[in-house]
Amino acid sequence: MCYAIPGRVVALRDRLAVVEYYGRRKTARNEWPHLRVGDYVLAQGGFIIEILSEEEARETLRAWEALFRELAETDARLSPPALPRPGASPHIRRLLEPALEGRPLGLEAIEELLRIESPADLDLLYRTANHLRHRHQENACCVHGILELSNDCRRSCAYCGIRAGRGDLFRYRLSVEEAVDAAGEAIVRYGFRALVLQSGEGAYPLEDLMAIVAEIRRRWPCLVIASFGDMDEEALDELYEAGARGLLLRFETSNPALFAHWRPGASLDRRLRLLRHAAGRGYLLMTGALIGLPGQTLRDRARDILLARDLKPEMVSFGPFLPSPGTPLSSAAPPALDEALKTLAVLRLCDGGGGNVLVSTALETLHPEGRERGLQAGGNTLMLNATPLRYRPHYALYPGRAHASESLERQIADTLTLLKRLGRAPTDLGLSADR
Repeated sequence: MCYAIPGRVVALRDRLAVVEYYGRRKTARNEWPHLRVGDYVLAQGGFIIEILSEEEARETLRAWEALFRELAETDARLSPPALPRPGASPHIRRLLEPALEGRPLGLEAIEELLRIESPADLDLLYRTANHLRHRHQENACCVHGILELSNDCRRSCAYCGIRAGRGDLFRYRLSVEEAVDAAGEAIVRYGFRALVLQSGEGAYPLEDLMAIVAEIRRRWPCLVIASFGDMDEEALDELYEAGARGLLLRFETSNPALFAHWRPGASLDRRLRLLRHAAGRGYLLMTGALIGLPGQTLRDRARDILLARDLKPEMVSFGPFLPSPGTPLSSAAPPALDEALKTLAVLRLCDGGGGNVLVSTALETLHPEGRERGLQAGGNTLMLNATPLRYRPHYALYPGRAHASESLERQIADTLTLLKRLGRAPTDLGLSADR
């Protein structure tokens, strides 16, 4: 869940496979030395994770076909080219034209789009972003699981509810065995094929993280995404060797002074070096920034978007700043919903339409309609919380976190209901073959 609809390999290009399902073609990285044209595979995030028998693959494809085509028709109906409505500014339409034509937006244009306030112009922005999402991603919606292994953290980031030194927070740490068992439940019982493993920074020795990743990969076909904060390049290399293939690590802000101020003892330059090293090593990069971080200017946010574009991530993860008790920013105000939605929409416009844009749990927490509206403003990726319920309330990044007390069954049921209404299929086979 992603359901990882099987596809048939129709071409092999070095370490890339072109995979076809229901007439669509996607590319995925191939690490299987014996893969052949004609084989059926499952892929997640652009990585082939399993080779299937033809009988098993065809059975799944038959079961999904009617629903898949129904969902595709719904999404196409809800994502037409965005025509200006009465009251929309011709100037805003002109600002959107480069993105519709596949040309990059510059800093000034991004700032102007982030400044939009009129309902008619906001509507045009969101519908344009959603149309671009549909044009390049069709109706695919990545639905990953996230497993929060520990809320221990050695950092004292001013915006984070699990920061070091917060004495009122119960700290927990899953053992290697507990972590593997929790991952197995998410994969086997609930069908997740992509799983983010997350903890506070420094919560585990590297050997334990490697053991967790390696054992998950040994037992089950799954894309494992590491999210353990800053670590040195050698540690990232070791995790890759253990089987991690994705890295979720936000740069938080493109403003070096703001980064250093709210993350004492850390530097933006080091964070960017780490991200670029991970990309060079072969990780699927998942990164982004905080929207509305105190002290952030509109130009900072525009530069955040450009930095995300320049890093060429598999997924961008921009979520609203939410104040948390026990932090220096506990009394700061969060951004308005439209500030967050504008950022997601412009991210979609800036990446050529083809990347994955996360609708974060923080956006769902900011506003009860945050998830649905984020998906309609260019978003196409969700994460469901697979952390055992007894630990979940203690991963207290901010108060009132969405889904903190919901069973995984309820999260999945609600998500599928929403995706069906929007015509999205919870699949993640890779990038368009022509991208």
